Order: sequence, then C-alpha cells, then structure tokens
Amino acid sequence: MVEEAKYSIIKKVGKIEVRHYSPLIIAKVDGYADDGFDILFKFISGNNKQKSSIEMTAPVVSEKISMTGPVLSEVNSLSFIMPEGYTLKTTPQPIDDRVKIVELPERNVAVLRFSGIWSTSVFKNKTKELLEEVARAELETEGKVFSMRYNSPFTPWFMRRNEVAIQINP
Repeated sequence: MVEEAKYSIIKKVGKIEVRHYSPLIIAKVDGYADDGFDILFKFISGNNKQKSSIEMTAPVVSEKISMTGPVLSEVNSLSFIMPEGYTLKTTPQPIDDRVKIVELPERNVAVLRFSGIWSTSVFKNKTKELLEEVARAELETEGKVFSMRYNSPFTPWFMRRNEVAIQINP
C-alpha cells in the first residue's frame, strides 16, 4: 500500500472537502511534461547524491505554472510528496538539477474528488465544477487549481482516484 499525504478534514460543503495539510516536503520538476514523472521516479529510485531509495507516496501533484520573463505561456509542474518524517535536511539531494526539493507550508485546500481517467478536458471540467462549489461555499481562494492523482497507471480506470484542488484562505 502506498503512503498518502496526511490531512485532516475541516468540513464538507456540497461536493467538496476542505482539508488542512501540515507542511510537506516535495520533490518538484517544472516544465518537462510527461518526462517529469520519469525524472522524479529516477530521483526516488536512487538517482540522488546519497543513492537512497525513497518510497513512492500519493498523490502525485501537477499544476500549471506561469513562466517569468518574456515567455507568455504556462508549463506543467509535477511533484512527488516525500514520505512522512522527511525534512529539507534529511531528504536526499538530487543529482539532476531539474529536481528541486521544496517545503510547502501548512495550508487549507478545497478538494473535489472524482474517479476515472485523467485528461486535460476532464481536468478543465472538474476545475470548473470545483470553482463553482468553492464560490457557492463563499470560500476565498489563493493560487491556481492543481490536480492530485493517487493510482498507478495499472489501476483500472474506473477504480482510479483523482482530485482537483485549490488553496483557500482560512
């Protein structure tokens, strides 16, 4: 069984859950689309300065990030959450400079869960649904919607757990 990032449910409102996440350590890759998963998987499989393997956790988090400078587009960011107990000091250091180790501060997040296949069109539809639910609940958001996927590609599509989420102000 894959370890999942721990959270507490603050409340359920309509179709969404409002969750509290304690600080998390993530390994993150920006701008490498589908290659991002392979880059991060190699990192947790021992492609790091300590040559340490790290257990896979769920969910895998992806989001669109805005590029700075004259580039006027967005790229994907992909993150693996480090298992409980890891800190910035104890997480193995990447060899690949595309992998960044980051601490996410504690935060509250509004989440809409769904099953099935993840695709860009499903993400857009579920994002719209999430934002409508958040507006109905009169929650104030911060940042952009991101996706969280919990299952391996070998899990049958109808059993897959997916979520779209957005940070909210307390």
